[in-house]
Amino acid sequence: MDTNNELIIHVTESDIDIAILENRQLVELHKEKNNNQFSVGDIYLGRIKKIMPGLNAAFVDVGSEKDAFLHYHDLGPQVLSLNKYLKQSLSKKGKPISLSKFENELDINKNGKIADVLQQGQMVLVQIVKEPISTKGPRLSSELSLAGRNLVLMPFSDKISVSQKIESAEERNRLRTLIQSIKPKNFGVIIRTVAQDKKVATFDLELRSLVKKWESAFENIKGTTTPKRVISEVSRTSAILRDLINASFSNIYVDDEATCQEIKEYLQEIAPEKADIVKFYNESTPIFEHFNIEKAIKLLFGRTVSVRSGAYLVIEHTEALHVIDVNSGNRSRAAKDQETNALEVNLAACDEIARQLRLRDMGGIIVVDFIDMQSNDHKQQVYDKMKNLLAEQKAKHNVLPLSKFGLMQITRQRVRPETNIDTNEKCPTCKGTGEISSSVLFENELDIALSKYFEKSKNKKITLRVHPYIAAYLKKGFPSIRMVWSLRYKCFIKVEAAFALTFFQYKIDPPAES
Repeated sequence: MDTNNELIIHVTESDIDIAILENRQLVELHKEKNNNQFSVGDIYLGRIKKIMPGLNAAFVDVGSEKDAFLHYHDLGPQVLSLNKYLKQSLSKKGKPISLSKFENELDINKNGKIADVLQQGQMVLVQIVKEPISTKGPRLSSELSLAGRNLVLMPFSDKISVSQKIESAEERNRLRTLIQSIKPKNFGVIIRTVAQDKKVATFDLELRSLVKKWESAFENIKGTTTPKRVISEVSRTSAILRDLINASFSNIYVDDEATCQEIKEYLQEIAPEKADIVKFYNESTPIFEHFNIEKAIKLLFGRTVSVRSGAYLVIEHTEALHVIDVNSGNRSRAAKDQETNALEVNLAACDEIARQLRLRDMGGIIVVDFIDMQSNDHKQQVYDKMKNLLAEQKAKHNVLPLSKFGLMQITRQRVRPETNIDTNEKCPTCKGTGEISSSVLFENELDIALSKYFEKSKNKKITLRVHPYIAAYLKKGFPSIRMVWSLRYKCFIKVEAAFALTFFQYKIDPPAES
C-alpha cells in the first residue's frame, strides 16, 4: 500500500513550524526560528580561541554564546590545504583562486595532535555539524561540504562516493563514470540516493551551481572580520524539501503566500513535476487545527503516551539520557498467557517508540524498559522489529539486544536540539496559583466580549474559537447558548473547538475574505 505523505507548513513572523504526516498521522515536527543563526550546514569564518591538548581539540569563536568545539578527528585530512587556500584568499582581493589550479598540501596524520595543525588566534573555516544544545556550543568540522539535491560537493578532495542505498552495481558505476567526466579537479562528490536514474545534464547544472556557491563566498573575503557566516545553508523549509521530497509527498500545504511561492519556485528547479502539489492554505481555521496537528501534539508530546489496548509509554528526559518505560496498563486478555501478552505489548510499543524517536528527534542514549519476557525467541522478535523500524529513519543509530533485565539500549544521532513541547496548560485565569473564579462566570465573560465586538463590527457571521470542552457546552441543548447569542446579536455565530487554546481562552475571528 502506498504511503500518503503530506507536508504542512505554518509560518509566523518569528517561527516556521513544519509537520510531516504519513497517512494522516503526525510523524515529524520541526519548529524553526526564522532568525536561527547556527544551522547545520552553515560555514563560518571563525577564530581559534583556545587549544586544548588534553582533549586534542580546540574551542572556536563563531559568534555563539558558548564557544564552538572542534576535535582533531573533525578537521578532515585536507585541513592544511583548506588553511592554505583561506590564507591566500584573505590576502587576495577580487576573483578567488580556482581550486582546479590550486596545489593541495599533504593530508594530515589521522592520529596527530591538534597543536601541530592549529594555533591560538588563527582564522579558520569551519562548518556547523551540530547546533548548540543545552549548555554546549555548536560542534564543528573543517571537512567542508555543500549539499545539493542530487550531489554533495567536497572541496579539496577528488573522491567520488555513491550512496549505499543505490544497490544496483550497474547504476553505481554509471553514476560514478558520469560524475568523473564533469567533475572539476580538487572537488570530491557524494552522489545521493535521489540521483538514481538521473541524466548528466541535471548533474552538470547542479555541480556548476555548487561550485559557484563555493567561489562566491571567497570573492570579498579579504578584510572580513571574524566571526562571520560565509556560506549559508538554504532555508530550513527548502532543506527539508531537498532531503525529503523523494518521499513522494502527495500534498504540501502552506499558510503563508510568500513562503508558498518560494517553495513552488524551489520545486520548479529541483523537481518540476512536483510543483503542482504545493497549495496555499487560506481558510479561516488555523492550518494546524484543520489537519488535527494541534490535537496530535497534545497527545504525543506528553510524559505519558498511549500505545493501544490500554498499554502506554512513560518517557523521561535527563541531561545524560532518555528513559522509556513500557507499561501494559489495564490491558488484560484472559485467553492468553502472560508471556504472549507481554510480547504483543512490546511489539506494539516498538512502533510507537520508533515514531516518538523520530517525532521528538531524540538523540544520544535511549534506554527502553520493556515488559519482562522469558523466551529468548520473543526477545529476538522485539529486537529485530526495533532494528527494522529504525533502519527506515535517516538518523544514524545503533541498537543493542535486550539484556536479561529486559532493557534495550539505543544510541541515536543528534544534530539539533530535541523537539520538546510542554503539553501542560497553565490556567490563564489563576496564572498557576491554583485559585480561579467560578467557571460559570466564563459564559458571562464571553457574552460581554461578543457584545463589545458587535458594538464595533457589522459582521453578520463570525467564528468563536474556544477550548473543546467549552465548545461542547456552548452547543449543548436546544436552544443552545450559541443559538441564543446568534439571535440576540443578529449574527450567525459559529463555535469551533481549538485544541491550541487553554480552558478559559477564546478568539473571535471575522469571516474569511473570499
